Amino acid sequence: MRELTALDLRPFDRARDFPALSDLISAVNVHDEFEWLPTTDELERDWAAPHATFDPERDAIVADADGRLAAAGWVSWAERDGKVVHDFEIWVHPDQRRHGLGTRILAWLEARARESVVDGSGGPADLPRVFGGGLITANPAAAAFAVQAGYPTIRYGFQMRRPLDEPIPEVALPGGLEVRQVLPEHHRAIWDSDVEAFQDHWEARVRTEHDFVRTFTDPDFDPTMWQVAWAGDEVAGSIMNNIYPEANARVGLDIGWLDHVSVRRPWRGRGLASALIVRSLRIHRDRGMAVAALGVDADNPTGALRLYEKFGFRPKYTWAIVRKPF
Repeated sequence: MRELTALDLRPFDRARDFPALSDLISAVNVHDEFEWLPTTDELERDWAAPHATFDPERDAIVADADGRLAAAGWVSWAERDGKVVHDFEIWVHPDQRRHGLGTRILAWLEARARESVVDGSGGPADLPRVFGGGLITANPAAAAFAVQAGYPTIRYGFQMRRPLDEPIPEVALPGGLEVRQVLPEHHRAIWDSDVEAFQDHWEARVRTEHDFVRTFTDPDFDPTMWQVAWAGDEVAGSIMNNIYPEANARVGLDIGWLDHVSVRRPWRGRGLASALIVRSLRIHRDRGMAVAALGVDADNPTGALRLYEKFGFRPKYTWAIVRKPF
């Protein structure tokens, strides 16, 4: 690839850059041994629908070299715990590292975040704000880059996995609760319950209608896998189980995801989460998955980490949350 000094940054081009972006992210993650290899279609879906927090042609930057992307970066914002967090992601091809390209992209992203406050595209103007990002701790180069750029780690999380050929225990639902088939008329109640339950988590993101639409229109959305416990007309807790066949094919492993494990306050401490977890494990096993996976905050206040460990989940990746004053 061309030398860094010959590379110029340019805006992301929605019409032609998705395939090259998929190749870049895959090359980076294969090199860094992180199992996320997004397809072109996946990236297009993620970035297609316009929403207030991110516009790729406004908030993303790339650098070309020899007909492919040498690097890319983007910034989005989210309202969390009474402040706006401007989150960055940066991808530099392994062939182009340690030449300053990541530093140039970070400078552009920070400038774009500041500009968004002025032009009104960066979230509520009356809230305090910070720069943020995340990295896999097994990548020491990324950790060193963050520290050098003034982004110390403030929190950790885990992606956890559990082999599905191990025995799955029996756990009954608490009395008075039942799991029902998910119907379209249930979507809003399930969503609202999940949002409410996650308000107790660290820096819960304020979700938007765009998030709701995206969840229930995702091509991999399969409500037959979801485990939703009802107490009469109220949702007590749920797990939004998902399988992503294209992603599994690209990494060569059949992974089933326990997404959004949530129990509302009135039903905590009764064993509901345990019952929903074992039901979810069986569903993934019966669908032919080899491994179950989920994400968790290392300091989750509801004790989720200990609960997942109880059911055989172990950390696969440790995720560091980094921050810098705005």
